[in-house]
Amino acid sequence: MNNKLNIYLFTIPALLVLCIFFIYPISLSLQMSFTDFTGVGIGNDVGLKNYERIFSRSRYLDAITITFAFAFIVVVVQNLIGLFFATALFRLPRIRNFSRAALFTPAMMSFVIVGYVWQFIYSPYSGGLNAMLVSIGLESFQRPWLGDPSTALFAITAAHIWMFVGYSCAIFLAGYANIPTDIQEASRLDGASSWQRFCHIEFPLLAPSITINIVLATIGTLKTFELPFIMTGGGPAGATRTLSLEIMTNLFGRYKFGFASALSIVMLIVIVVVVTLMNKYLRNRENNT
Repeated sequence: MNNKLNIYLFTIPALLVLCIFFIYPISLSLQMSFTDFTGVGIGNDVGLKNYERIFSRSRYLDAITITFAFAFIVVVVQNLIGLFFATALFRLPRIRNFSRAALFTPAMMSFVIVGYVWQFIYSPYSGGLNAMLVSIGLESFQRPWLGDPSTALFAITAAHIWMFVGYSCAIFLAGYANIPTDIQEASRLDGASSWQRFCHIEFPLLAPSITINIVLATIGTLKTFELPFIMTGGGPAGATRTLSLEIMTNLFGRYKFGFASALSIVMLIVIVVVVTLMNKYLRNRENNT
């Protein structure tokens, strides 16, 4: 009995932190989302007006669509490239440690630094990307990457992928380290090619790493704010205006605390639903492999 009591007592600090920094802010945001609070004074109760505004105006529905598009591109491409690098480095142990550190370095950099560096690379006048296209005779592909609505979102996703592909690669390499060496050796003795080992042995056994990478990347991209804010500010023509950027704009730009809280609750519900369904599917996949 005393042991159980001690266990419960040890959980109290964690529960306090959870309540103060997680449950209380969410409950306060939920309460505020039904008001027209502007940050000063007392907000008036407006019922579901804030939520009706979100789902009745194309601006906010477009922001949700852009957020999903950004998340889908980043999650798919980032994990494919990360898996490619991890597979290559697993087979090249001499350069594995150095390459892993080099790939992981961008993930430790500030979003502000990465945003401004890539903003300079995409510059239509003195940027490195257009200059490289000219040097290799592809002048026709030059364009204002961040100023064109058709390319701005893809340009930001490329910067995000560059920043975090090493993070995905590190998780995949950790998954490779957990593959029993005797299975690898047995497959080599049986004459399995590198591609056959990857398809029939390595990829199925990497299921836990795939689940972790996809879930973390999905959570991170669905709430992305920094790079769109730094590189384009949501432009051009709203092509990179994500849901998080809309929240920050309404909160600190227009002082619509109630409406921004409603957007936050919508984003929270979207993330929880998507990640829960995705995690359930991926866990079932792990059990079936």
